Amino acid sequence: MTGTGPTCLLPLQPHDAEGPVFREPWEAQAFAMTLRLHEAGHFTWAEWASALSAQITAAQAAGDPDLGDTYYTHWLAALEALVARKGIASRTEQVARKEAWRVAAERAPHGEPIALDAAIRAGEVGRDG
Repeated sequence: MTGTGPTCLLPLQPHDAEGPVFREPWEAQAFAMTLRLHEAGHFTWAEWASALSAQITAAQAAGDPDLGDTYYTHWLAALEALVARKGIASRTEQVARKEAWRVAAERAPHGEPIALDAAIRAGEVGRDG
């Protein structure tokens, strides 16, 4: 991939000859969410690159050996920070949504789709039982 914009590879981004590669489904989902938010005009590609770079730099300063296996962990952390900073979803809203997904996933029968709305409507988010 060459050029500029959200479909271009960033330095250190795991990739092969055809483009980005993902070890886990959540990595591809975080990548796709970033592209969609950019396409919707919530942030510029330069803002995104700066947020990701800052996250990786902070992780390295904290001792991350930067072997490539944590790249999308940094990607997700940068996305969460940028989404909060831009007022798209606060940290509190993000935590609540993660909890809602956790509860919904726990309650979904194996092989069935996860019904996020059911967990939220039932008021079960945040309860242990």
